[in-house]
Amino acid sequence: MNALHQYQSVNRQTSIVDADNHRLIQLLFEGALERISTAKGQIQAKNYEGKNRLINKAVEIVGGLREFLDMEQGGELAESLSSLYEYIERRLFEANLKNDVAILDEVAGLLKEVKGGWDGIRDEVLEKSLV
Repeated sequence: MNALHQYQSVNRQTSIVDADNHRLIQLLFEGALERISTAKGQIQAKNYEGKNRLINKAVEIVGGLREFLDMEQGGELAESLSSLYEYIERRLFEANLKNDVAILDEVAGLLKEVKGGWDGIRDEVLEKSLV
């Protein structure tokens, strides 16, 4: 539930009260990507305070994604995702420090790739919940 509270703290305008865990994770990906994209614009506009706030929120969201991992049942995949999320967090801190749009692009690409896989299993998750 901590991830849910973190997500609410970033003022997302989406109702997630009734969201299932799969949808909640999709919303976390969307929220992180949105903040990274907006932070790029803030860097270009030289609004470093706004950039800092947005990147910090993206780091919080990625931390929330990591908290959702089930390390016992997820095995090697969960370990790999945890390592990837830690890498993304480090890169976000580096992008924030250096005002580096290229790092934000790299991180967004990684998140989009994982999100694509997550989105692809949506129907499978829904079918299992109906059984």
